[in-house]
Amino acid sequence: MLVLQRRAGQSIKIGDAIEVVVLEVSGEHVRLGIEAPRDIRVLRHELLEELTQENRQAALPSDSGTLGPLLGSLRRRS
Repeated sequence: MLVLQRRAGQSIKIGDAIEVVVLEVSGEHVRLGIEAPRDIRVLRHELLEELTQENRQAALPSDSGTLGPLLGSLRRRS
């Protein structure tokens, strides 16, 4: 991990296409601006974790207790 100190108004470059700018430092909070091409997803880590967890939940087999009655009614119709 690279650790840097930057002040408000200073920036770092990641490759040729991404720039991270320190916009403001206030107490324990730091506001960052990120310039990146539109084809590069930029997400907060906690949001990415939440999306990953939701995707895992969606991929799990459904509870047969809730789908059983629905499947039964579909079978009766056909």
